[in-house]
Amino acid sequence: MKTLVIIIHPDLENSVINKRWIEELKKYPEKYSIRDLHSLYPDEKIDIQQEQQLIESHHKIIFQFPFYWFNCPPLFKKWLDEVLTYGWAYGSSSPYKLADKKIALSISIGINEEDYRESGKYKYTMKQLTAPFEITFDYVKADYRPFFAFYGAEYHIIAERVEESARDYISFIESL
Repeated sequence: MKTLVIIIHPDLENSVINKRWIEELKKYPEKYSIRDLHSLYPDEKIDIQQEQQLIESHHKIIFQFPFYWFNCPPLFKKWLDEVLTYGWAYGSSSPYKLADKKIALSISIGINEEDYRESGKYKYTMKQLTAPFEITFDYVKADYRPFFAFYGAEYHIIAERVEESARDYISFIESL
């Protein structure tokens, strides 16, 4: 069964990391279904039923996005708010359609990893800053997994690091 990779990047054309990750994913069309939410929904009118059907038809789901302002792009939050509906994703009589599905985040982060420590510049770890996603997916009974990250995208865009991250990304997904 294919892994669904949902891309939420508001400026993919100017991306280095996310664009390279997508190129790597596209080498394996038999393994990955790729959805670019910004190209699908430029007006941000999400086809909830279609998104729910895609979630139902995949066992592994990756949300790939850049981390900025210590959060996800607004379209990802909107997607969560609209797609994870009461009676479908959760609720007293809900079928919990995400139950036991493996969910992970793949995040490109502009800041260096050492700045995301309790003793670092930003005082919080990425695990702490991504806790709302973990809680959200736990709430809908999904099997939330640790995230994959590329740190220092604003500072260290070295071709070798980018290539290594693309290979590591595929290995990460395969290990879920």
